[in-house]
Parts: sequence; structure tokens; C-alpha cells
Amino acid sequence: MAVEWQLVVDSAEPIALSRFWAEALGYEPEDNSALIEKLAADGVVTGEHYTVVDGRKAWIGAAAIRHPDDPVQEFTGFGLGRRLLFQTVPEAKAVKNRLHIDLRVGPERRDAEVERLRSLGAAVVREVVEPGAHHVTMLDPEGNEFDVQ
Repeated sequence: MAVEWQLVVDSAEPIALSRFWAEALGYEPEDNSALIEKLAADGVVTGEHYTVVDGRKAWIGAAAIRHPDDPVQEFTGFGLGRRLLFQTVPEAKAVKNRLHIDLRVGPERRDAEVERLRSLGAAVVREVVEPGAHHVTMLDPEGNEFDVQ
């Protein structure tokens, strides 16, 4: 039986990093405002746990994005399909990622996509041309590596 999963990314600024990746992937930020409002009304969370982003309550320590075509849990706003969760951690990124995302846009769109991602705050590390492979390795705004193929 297949297992459902999400990719969790440690982050210094989860809201900002989730916005970068939402733009990069064409994903949507999750709306957790109904859940936050219910938990606040029940006294489970206080104002130190959330902020307001685009007029909606959002977690300070975590932010998720989801594929726009995938289902959503209605009350919580959690994506039930392709989902990236960005969570606050106290330590800074120190070494190369052991896992990374490949954005497969095709050779005809690669250069334009690299420039678009640069305009969103990504940086080019190197271009790799090998037999059977051609991609550009980039860093997101917090220094996480990813490739554009």
C-alpha cells in the first residue's frame, strides 16, 4: 500500500520561504485561519503563536503550500496531496542538503525559469553539463539547494 507524505523543510523564516516556493512551483499557500481561530477561541493558542498574512491568521512557526489541484481538509486548510511544510528551527543551515527538489521545466524553458527564480530571490550556484544531463543548481533565499532541469 502506498503511503501519503509531505516534504518538511527546516527554515528560519517559514512564511517568507513558503512564499518563495509557492511562486517557484505555482503552488498555493494553505489557509489555516479557521483552525487558528478555533484554537484561539478555545484558549489553546494565543497571539504569540500566529500572525496575520494577507488578512488571514497564519502560524508563525510553520507555513505550508500545496498543489492547487489537490484536495484540502476543509476545516484545517491542510493540503491532502502534494504539500511542502516549512517549519522554524533554531539552528541555521550549515551543510549541503541531503535531499533536494528538481524543477523539471525542459531545456526550452530552463534559462527563462532560472531568471524568473533569480527575480524571486534565488541564486545560481553552477550550471552542470554532463553526458545525458544539463541543469542549473540554485539556492533558495535560505540557501537550500535545488536544480532546474
